[in-house]
Amino acid sequence: MPSAPLYFDYAATTPVDDRVIEAMLACLGRHATFGNPASSGHAHGQAAREVVEQARRQVAERVGADPQTMVWTSGATESNNLALKGIAQGIGQAGHLITSQLEHKAVLDTVAELERQGWAVTRLAPDTSGLIHPDAVQAALRADTRLVSLMAVNNELGTVTDFAAIGERVRAHGALFHVDAAQAVGKLSIDLGTSAVDLMSFSAHKVYGPKGIGALYVGPRAGKLMRAQIHGGGHEQGLRSGTLATHQIVGMGSAFALAGQPGDNDYQHTERLASQLREGLLALPGISLNGSPVQRVPHTFNLCIEAAGFNSAALASELALSTTSACNSASNAASHVLLALGLDEAQARRSVRVSIGRFTTEAEIEQAIEVFRRALSAGSTAFW
Repeated sequence: MPSAPLYFDYAATTPVDDRVIEAMLACLGRHATFGNPASSGHAHGQAAREVVEQARRQVAERVGADPQTMVWTSGATESNNLALKGIAQGIGQAGHLITSQLEHKAVLDTVAELERQGWAVTRLAPDTSGLIHPDAVQAALRADTRLVSLMAVNNELGTVTDFAAIGERVRAHGALFHVDAAQAVGKLSIDLGTSAVDLMSFSAHKVYGPKGIGALYVGPRAGKLMRAQIHGGGHEQGLRSGTLATHQIVGMGSAFALAGQPGDNDYQHTERLASQLREGLLALPGISLNGSPVQRVPHTFNLCIEAAGFNSAALASELALSTTSACNSASNAASHVLLALGLDEAQARRSVRVSIGRFTTEAEIEQAIEVFRRALSAGSTAFW
C-alpha cells in the first residue's frame, strides 16, 4: 500500500492535537462528563456546564475578550452567517455594506444574499500584493454604511489585513466591523479588549481542534442589534439555540489554550521551517510568490508555477496541498482570490497553496523541496 502524501495543507484543516483529544475523551462515555449543559437540575448537567464555561473562558482569554461575549457555533461559516445576517436583521432596513473580493465564500455568499435583500455592497479590490488598505476602506465609507466585513488572514495567500487600523476608521464612522479570524488564531496576537472590532468569527479545526465547532465574538455595540438565526430554546443568550456539544466545545477550549502566539516556541518552530521551505521553493526556476512577501503570516503561502515542464501529477502523488481553497473545490473554479490579484485564469490554475504547522518537521521540508525539484524536471507534461 503506497504511503500517504506528506501533509502541507494546514490552512484547509489541522490534525487534532493529542492533548485536545484527551480533553474531549473526558466528555465521552457513560463514566465521563456527558451530561446536557442545559440540565442544571442535577450533577451531570452541572458538570457539563462547568467544562463548557471553562472552555468559553479559554477561548475568550486567547483573544482578550469577556467570556460572555463568546457565542458557540458550528464553525466559522455559521459564525460569519450569524454575524452578517444577525446584524442586518437587527438594523431592520437595508443599508450599505463593505467587504472585499478576497473573502472566504462564507462571507461572499452571505453578502450576496443580503444584496438580494436590498443591501448595497461594495467589494473592495486588493492591491497587487493582495492587501486591503485602511485608506481603501475609508474611501468606500458612505453615509449609509452600516457594516464592514474583512478577514484577518487570507486563507489562500497568508496575507494579513491591518484590521486594527481599519476598525478605528469604521468605528469613527459609526458602522460595525466584523472580522473573519478563522485563520488568525495562533498566527496573530489578538486583543479584542483594545481593538475596534465588534464581531469576530473563529473555528477550532484551523488551530488543532475538532471540526464542527466554532465561536462568534459579539461585542457590546453589536450585541444590541444581533438577531438569532437558529431558534429553539434560547441557548447562548438567545443568539444560538441547540444542545451544546460538550466534547466539541471542550476541544475548542483546549485548542485555543494551546494556541501559540508570535514569539513563542510553537510559532518560532513554524516560522523557521516556513522560511526554509519558502526560500528553497522560490530558488527553483519558474516559481514566484503570490501576495505580499512582507505583510503575511509565515504558515501559508501561494506559489505560481510558470515552468513549462512542471509535472503536477508527480507533485500531487507525494504532497498533500491545495490548488484552490477548500471553499472553491466543489466547483473546480479558478481561485477568485488569485483572479482578484490580477492573475489570469491560466496563472491562477498554475498556482498552489502550501501551508505548514505544528507537526511539520525539518525532514518533511527537505522532502517537499526535493519533490518540487523533481516535478519541475520530470518532463514536458503541462501543468494541469
